[in-house]
Amino acid sequence: MRTRAFVAALAVLLPAGSGWAQGLPTATPATVGLSDTRLDRLEEVVQGYVDDRAIAGAVTLIARRGSQAHLQTYGMADAADGEPMRADTIFRIASMTKPVTSVAVLMLYEEGHFKLSDPVGQYLPELASLDVLTPAGNGDTFQRVPAQRPITIRHLLTHTSGIGYRFLGDLGGNAKLQHLAELYGEAGVADGLAEHDGTIADLVTRLGELPLLHEPGEAFSYGLSDDVLGRLVEVISGVSFDEFLRTRLFAPLGMVDTFFYVPAAKASRMASIYTPSPSGLAEVEGTVEGQHLIYSSTYPTGAPRRNFSGGAGLSSTAHDYSRFLQMLLNDGELDGERVLSPMTVDLMRTDQIGDIPVGSVVQPGSAGFGLGVAVRGGPGVDPELGTTGAYYWSGFFNTAFWIDPTEQLIGILMVQVFPGTSDIQERFRIMAYQTIVDRN
Repeated sequence: MRTRAFVAALAVLLPAGSGWAQGLPTATPATVGLSDTRLDRLEEVVQGYVDDRAIAGAVTLIARRGSQAHLQTYGMADAADGEPMRADTIFRIASMTKPVTSVAVLMLYEEGHFKLSDPVGQYLPELASLDVLTPAGNGDTFQRVPAQRPITIRHLLTHTSGIGYRFLGDLGGNAKLQHLAELYGEAGVADGLAEHDGTIADLVTRLGELPLLHEPGEAFSYGLSDDVLGRLVEVISGVSFDEFLRTRLFAPLGMVDTFFYVPAAKASRMASIYTPSPSGLAEVEGTVEGQHLIYSSTYPTGAPRRNFSGGAGLSSTAHDYSRFLQMLLNDGELDGERVLSPMTVDLMRTDQIGDIPVGSVVQPGSAGFGLGVAVRGGPGVDPELGTTGAYYWSGFFNTAFWIDPTEQLIGILMVQVFPGTSDIQERFRIMAYQTIVDRN
């Protein structure tokens, strides 16, 4: 029986508001204004990626008006072992950790511990006095000069801090970014995608000795800002970032399968990572290392287990992550647990960077960037289906989500492939929107 049919059957049998498999309450598509026939179209499109060997497998989830109306599994979680994809398969969500980190920071913000305009150096003195890389002579040489302004907490939340990612040096075409990646490599700065014998406290110390890519607030530069924010949470709260998330966010929201390091008893549920090969797909085993990029298939389960990367470290399921997203869609509350105030959620999903371009790291159609999430523009910016003001993000291994407050819609795509070989994220979004047949 197909997973969606099973969900629909449960929705009929269970009383309204009943939970299932630690996920959201379930509903038949028609009761939340979605078309069963059009959901079939969506599933055919995603299945086509499996059939074409662009991905090994996937899980898709759509919720509307507070209920899960679509959940489908495709292909294999581990092709070599013959393990099919399941609704409770655990995925490395990588940069989909970032909105979780943002929420943790905003929880402390609401408790009055700091202002977003505060220099982060007030709380992390290692970052109180930094340099900036500037050209020295021709375009391939650089020098360090003192920064003219400090990094604020808002700069970290909006990726305008000037802190970069080491792996982006492999993209080429930007001499300054490549130079910074070399400095990061020499200093042992890790991106959070492989086993690393260090902590986010160590990371902040190392970043305090390295230059910024640009003046804080001057440009959007994707990077380790969320790892720094994780350390800020530790310093303010007095507990590890892992413990803060477990006790203050995951437990209250019923997110039972979300971890920095997956317990041994659940490790068999993790999907394998795949990468394109001449024969279609090859499973990633162990560590892949480029000039600047280092990632591994085992970092959520391997040792050491001390690096709580706020930018890339979490693993989760579609069910768990849907509960986190529904909390945001509900303006900060889920099942009686108030995480954030409605005004704070509104601040999070409002563009914070104005005319600063976000660049190629953000999907087409973004009008800007809020506090940890990209914000979608209108029809003049994005010609595809969607709604102005929807907010979203994705992960290194091709996972993706969006939240649409206007349509009361959540979409989640869970895949494990790097590099991505298709436009599956955008096509999934388009196919999800075309299933809406009742907008009242």
